[in-house]
Amino acid sequence: MKLQQLRYLVEVEQRGLSVSAAAEALFTSQPGVSKQIGMLEEELGVTIFERSGKRLVAVTAPGRTVLAMARRILGEARNMKRVGEDYAAEGSGSLSIATTHTQARYTLPPVIQRFVQRHPAIRLHIQQGSPSQVADWVLDGSADLGIATEALDRYPEFLTLPCFQWAHLVVTPRGHPLLAQQPLTLAALAGYPLITYDATFTGRSRIDRAFERHDLRPNVMLTAIDSDVIKTYVGLGLGVGIIAEMAFDPQRDDSLSAIAATHLFEGNTTRVAFRRDAWMRGFEYDFMELLAPQLTRPVIEATQRGEGIDPGL
Repeated sequence: MKLQQLRYLVEVEQRGLSVSAAAEALFTSQPGVSKQIGMLEEELGVTIFERSGKRLVAVTAPGRTVLAMARRILGEARNMKRVGEDYAAEGSGSLSIATTHTQARYTLPPVIQRFVQRHPAIRLHIQQGSPSQVADWVLDGSADLGIATEALDRYPEFLTLPCFQWAHLVVTPRGHPLLAQQPLTLAALAGYPLITYDATFTGRSRIDRAFERHDLRPNVMLTAIDSDVIKTYVGLGLGVGIIAEMAFDPQRDDSLSAIAATHLFEGNTTRVAFRRDAWMRGFEYDFMELLAPQLTRPVIEATQRGEGIDPGL
């Protein structure tokens, strides 16, 4: 039995039983993956995947047990490397962070700057995607930490901790009629074309729920994953924007006006997540505390032990 065989096994299961997709993800050949899985089945004396011709169609009962064990073994193999990085590499190593565009653009720059000053030998990799992609990257081990507002708290495999809360802002061109609406109402907003986030990004679900609760159907004429894109089109007069408050800078965005919307939309919580079975390195604890000062190492470790300490939100 080889670790590579276990990697093939788990990757095939994660790719919906597609051997070709697994081979592509692992930069190897489809026949090679099939051969190694067959050799592992022969060695174990069990059938892991049910087949229809050459296609894999289901995971067998013993296969589910083998897959669970394979995931644990691969997780521990990753942890051994992480232990080495933390204790034997003299402060070197790598940290992969998966996050959304808004967090990468507006929240993380000062955090990254302070982290690099504290750990100059650590190689950083930041990958951006949707909240579900962020979760997938943490789940499959290609990212160490995930930072997002949505999705992360839905995975039992993760320990997910709240970092900070934030609200939405309404942004308009200067002189827009909505600026005279005091207080701003959802009904008034619904009377204008709206430009806001894609359906799975940056608290969009809370925006939608607010209108639904008031039986209003907003005219969302343009969506984007990038706050700067939203502000650009608002500046062109194409509509009224709804963005995350951290994405608005009065000096940089001097052609726009902002209207507080805490009374219109629920607040949002950005979270950081990592796999429960991951061995955490010292610099990862440092990064999380830089991101959210209440997330000290003792607080995180107590939460890992299941002591239920409230990290302060």
